[in-house]
Amino acid sequence: MTAVAKLVYSAITSLDGYTADEHGDFAWAAPDPEVFAFINVLERGFGTYLYGRRMYDTMVYWETFDPDGKPSHVRDFAELWRDAVKVVYSRTLAAVSSAGTRLERAFVPGAVLGMKETAGHDISVGGPHLAGQAMAAGLVDEIHLFVTPVVVGGGTAALPGRLPSSLELLGVDRFESGVVHLHYRISG
Repeated sequence: MTAVAKLVYSAITSLDGYTADEHGDFAWAAPDPEVFAFINVLERGFGTYLYGRRMYDTMVYWETFDPDGKPSHVRDFAELWRDAVKVVYSRTLAAVSSAGTRLERAFVPGAVLGMKETAGHDISVGGPHLAGQAMAAGLVDEIHLFVTPVVVGGGTAALPGRLPSSLELLGVDRFESGVVHLHYRISG
């Protein structure tokens, strides 16, 4: 029997559950070196990133990022991002501007299931809107939340209002900055 890749949603979230505030700002979510290095360890397990347009617009920065003189954890992330296959779901984006990236006009759960069945690495779904669609379709296997000790009072929710399954806590990690990493498996 062939192993099926996991679809994993990771997000940096405020204590009150938002990935960005009401104005779209997420500067408060910038990981410190300790958290960034931990994220890089998680990222090494992914061979493919699934993005909606907004998340892709944010992450494509790493395509032209100049790593010279930057800390090793930042250089490592840039390399991981550039090496991964990226799939962007957008009805409005004219073209993608990064290598190893393809554009899909619609999120089709069956196609993502096919990716999970044939991928050699786990797959990351980035952005709460696309992750919400994947969760509603029953495709997300695990969630990693990096809870930042900041309250923003509203904005883009990290998780959909209702999850169609229950969550099993797999791990908790604490960082000096007060960030807490929560690792869940979706079951049921």
